[in-house]
Amino acid sequence: MSRRPPSSDDPPAPSGADSPASVEVDQTLDVRSLMCPMPVLKAKVALADLAAGQVLRVLATDPHSVADFEAFCDKTGHELLSSRQNDDVFEFILRRHA
Repeated sequence: MSRRPPSSDDPPAPSGADSPASVEVDQTLDVRSLMCPMPVLKAKVALADLAAGQVLRVLATDPHSVADFEAFCDKTGHELLSSRQNDDVFEFILRRHA
């Protein structure tokens, strides 16, 4: 997984003091066009490479990924900081558990 600078295809970051925009993202994972279970599996691998407390941003297009990431975080203890949709792109901000 490589870090990728934001592009014009990325959903805009929300604004506000309590928004995920105030959280520093350590890595972005682009899994657009992949279907269940691949977005969660690739996120699991990416999170394993991060240190505790680091933040992963995931971009996905699979509509089932919303429920998948909620269940994944509930089961693994990772924190789902944000889940939002912009057109057909879903953005998830996850913090790796300790």
